[in-house]
Amino acid sequence: MTSTSVSTLTAALKEWAVAVQALAEGETIVLLRKGGIREQGGQFTVEARRVWLYPTYEHQKRQWLKPSYAAQVTEVASGWHPEQVTIQAWAEITHILPVFRAETVEALLPFHIWTADFAAERLRWKPRSPLWVLLLRVHRLPEARMIPYQTEYGGCKSWIELPPTLSLAGSGPVLADAAYHERVAAIQRIIEVAAIQRIIEEEEPHDEH
Repeated sequence: MTSTSVSTLTAALKEWAVAVQALAEGETIVLLRKGGIREQGGQFTVEARRVWLYPTYEHQKRQWLKPSYAAQVTEVASGWHPEQVTIQAWAEITHILPVFRAETVEALLPFHIWTADFAAERLRWKPRSPLWVLLLRVHRLPEARMIPYQTEYGGCKSWIELPPTLSLAGSGPVLADAAYHERVAAIQRIIEVAAIQRIIEEEEPHDEH
């Protein structure tokens, strides 16, 4: 089955190449975000719901990945990038879910590619801000496209614009509807239970001495 009422797209979300590959293979539907250094106020915001998945390499660290994904990574020098970038998939960001509790982060471990330590560290960074869990319905192109690297694609930012010549034509979802919705429901249950517990704790009276 192919998707696309709209044939072209320019917005792109930058993510570690190993994560982009896992999304494109249907191994995960989850990304974790707090915000890029060069983003406004250092806060992560979703600038588009339909995005190309743009692979990045220079910040990938094997120690922050589960073993099967760490084995796929060759670490590169700061500033390194390929001369030609492979674009193989786009995604619809269907859910944007805030997480505030370490127990919730731990419970989500089976659903993403990172280690427990990495996810916990992301939560602790800027503790007043939630860790954002993005759920992505990924669609793969019939053949990967190569685009030349441009300097404006670099830097610690989440969002870039790609050439309008990239087409969605012929792309299709990597997961069937039922499989995708099953994973979404499981993740939502974990986050909703944590949200209810947080509300209960905030409403409990505190002893004053």
